[in-house]
Amino acid sequence: MSNVETEPTESHGPTPADSGRDARAPRVDVLAPRDVPLGGPRAMKVRRTLPQRARTLIGAWCFVDHYGPDDVADTGGMDVAPHPHTGLQTVSWLFSGEIEHRDSLGSHALVRPGELNLMTGGYGISHSEVSTARTTILHGVQLWVALPDQHRYGERDFHHYVPDPVRITGAEIRVFLGSFAGSVSPVPTFTPLLGAEILLAPRATVTLAVDPAFEHGLLVDRGPVRVSDALLHPAELGYTDTGDRTLTLTNESDHAARTVLLGGTPFDEQIVMWWNFIGRGHQEIVRAREDWQNASDRFGAVEGYDGDRLPAPALPNAAIAPRGNPSRR
Repeated sequence: MSNVETEPTESHGPTPADSGRDARAPRVDVLAPRDVPLGGPRAMKVRRTLPQRARTLIGAWCFVDHYGPDDVADTGGMDVAPHPHTGLQTVSWLFSGEIEHRDSLGSHALVRPGELNLMTGGYGISHSEVSTARTTILHGVQLWVALPDQHRYGERDFHHYVPDPVRITGAEIRVFLGSFAGSVSPVPTFTPLLGAEILLAPRATVTLAVDPAFEHGLLVDRGPVRVSDALLHPAELGYTDTGDRTLTLTNESDHAARTVLLGGTPFDEQIVMWWNFIGRGHQEIVRAREDWQNASDRFGAVEGYDGDRLPAPALPNAAIAPRGNPSRR
């Protein structure tokens, strides 16, 4: 998915959930989303929780968009024209609907509920995403992973994977990246990562073992869901720092709740992130934008999309500064 803002920026900060905390319970920072227009005939909107001013990454996860459920008869669905990426992996995960993916590697795939599509951009790739005619309700998440310095100019790639559900008392888990709840995804990543959808039964409480070397973010799709003593409402993202060996989730509703758990070891490199590019300095972004605007071979061409590719927005007047996360607790 493209960041189609004409003036890409970030906003909001974390709200610590400290009141009455058990000293042994994980501290949870609640990150609120902001609405961003994705584009399309009637400006479908997404809810973005990463990046924010106070938090750029959770592990190497650097971009979290949550959208739907949208009736495509009202919104026009998703129609994101060919656009470029550098220095990252895109992760597509749907709850309902279907999206057609085409990229400059020649990949042509469908994104369906419960099926992972992951694209590695490396030095440069381009792709398009269009909801199919079979889609009535479009609902899911689009995620980005920052590539570490030693791999960010590596090979471009595309992977499709369908995880088997893991059923435990009170929950059903699908692990699409990393290892969790006894399930291991075969899809390669370049830093230790976790990505999993967790469905919680009505009023269920589950305690899950997690890697204490990871920081985590729990995005709530349907809820509310309590993590430690923080109550997360739909579209909010709860952040927990490293050091925790368990996470306890409670569905506070009388209906099934759905969450997406993201995790990874802290990504200590500072990144420059603008539009669809991730680099390490302002001039890298300038060069990537020039290459895209000049139709350089760097990004290749997407075959089969009916329409023009997306132009890059204008660069800001000031140099784009590297950013990282606040010091860890």
